[in-house]
Amino acid sequence: MNTSHSNQSIKCERDPTVIAVVFPCLYSLLFIIALVLNSLAAWIFFSIPSTSTFVVFLKNVVVADLLMTLTIPLRVLSDAGVGSWQLRAFHCRYSAVLFYITMYISIILLGLISLDRYLKIVRPFGKCILQRVSVGKVVCGLVWIVMLSLALPNVILSDQPPKISKGKLKCSSMKSLAGLKWQEGFNFFCQVIFWGTLALMVVCYTFISKKVYESYKASKSRSQAASRRTKAKVFVVVGVFFICFAPFHCTVIPYTLSQTRKNTIPCKAQNDIYIAKEATLWFSATNVCLDPLIYVFLCKMFRKRLTATLQHKPLQTSTVDSVTVTSTQVEMTKVTQNRE
Repeated sequence: MNTSHSNQSIKCERDPTVIAVVFPCLYSLLFIIALVLNSLAAWIFFSIPSTSTFVVFLKNVVVADLLMTLTIPLRVLSDAGVGSWQLRAFHCRYSAVLFYITMYISIILLGLISLDRYLKIVRPFGKCILQRVSVGKVVCGLVWIVMLSLALPNVILSDQPPKISKGKLKCSSMKSLAGLKWQEGFNFFCQVIFWGTLALMVVCYTFISKKVYESYKASKSRSQAASRRTKAKVFVVVGVFFICFAPFHCTVIPYTLSQTRKNTIPCKAQNDIYIAKEATLWFSATNVCLDPLIYVFLCKMFRKRLTATLQHKPLQTSTVDSVTVTSTQVEMTKVTQNRE
């Protein structure tokens, strides 16, 4: 029975045009844009001192995005069928694991940034240990250690002899039974990370929006315009996050089940789920290109340094500007000054 099931899974072929042409082209375009944007973001951010947890979190997001970007070329070569099956095996065991784990590290860090903004804007006079720079660095270190540790079994348990059919290799064929079970459990855990982070972001930015609106209303300023600006920032952060990641997380569980329990799922259904997973995964990967937009919207110092860099002008700072100030905080500062 096991032999017949194995033969059935091997005979289940995927559309070579979509796998070897469409997705490699999309990822190649994504790689070029992401490499340029994230290299520029890294160059700017690492010229800014880490004097706040906000900057510490943003720097770690840049590192995660850069690492994720650097795994894309190997994915392109592997999917396009360029090179030997050993290249595909290396991608399955190492590069693909790093791709996914850096994506979830970035997701967690974006959630921490949302919490940091809430503490600094909604509760500016409250003292919280999470607002200490040293604590922020420790938290980031723990995020990296925990997530990489949880990903390690995906590497170790991909120890089966690769099953090659017509020169092609499916990553799931390299996993032992324990590896398939671990992958299934880990993907469910990642679902909790994503939906929990999304809920946290919605709550935090809703309170931030309300706080800024109330500040403008109390100052008798143009509260309607302030509300639109704040809502725009909330929409960019939460909207980009949801649009990029939600479709993938709605398809990854069915895909995981199709891989770990493929003998009970028809071939056509496996292929349809695979195409849906790959398409939504590409949308998730576009987050490495959209994160710089979040830097521009949230970090005033990043925006000023970016403008100065693009215009080839020296950076001019004022007493209001600091590396710890966000655009929302600057707006609230102006409101306070108007009220005085």
